[in-house]
Amino acid sequence: MIQYIEMKSRKGFTIIEILIVVAVLAFASILFFTQKNNVTAAARDEARKTAINTMYHTLESVYYPAHKSYPRTLTKDTLPTVNPDTFKDTNDILIGEGDSQYRYEPTGCTSDTTCTGYSLRAILEREDDFVKKNKN
Repeated sequence: MIQYIEMKSRKGFTIIEILIVVAVLAFASILFFTQKNNVTAAARDEARKTAINTMYHTLESVYYPAHKSYPRTLTKDTLPTVNPDTFKDTNDILIGEGDSQYRYEPTGCTSDTTCTGYSLRAILEREDDFVKKNKN
C-alpha cells in the first residue's frame, strides 16, 4: 500500500522569493534612474546646441550683413531679435560669465567694437564641445 504524504498548504512567500523580488525591483529602479539621467543630460545638451545655433544664425544672417563685422560681446543689445533667455545656459548663467557653459570668443578685433571673426562654444555633458565659427 502506498502512503500519500500530505503537504501542508503554505500561505505567504518564502524569504528567498521576497529577496528575489526586492533584487529585481532594485535593479529596475537603478536602470530607470540611470536612463532618466542620460535622457535629461541629452536634453540639456540639445538645448545648448539650439541656443548656440540661434546665436550663430542671427550673427550671420542679421548682424553681419547690417554691420559688416561681428560684435566684441554678445548681449541682448547686440542681438535684439534673439530671446534674452537664449544667452543664459541651462544653469541660468549669462554667456561669457565665469561658469557659463556658453563662450563667445571674438577674433581680429580692432580698437573699437568691431571684430572680423568669432567662435561660439557650448560645453556639453555627453559629447565634445559644440563649436560654431564665423562664415565670413
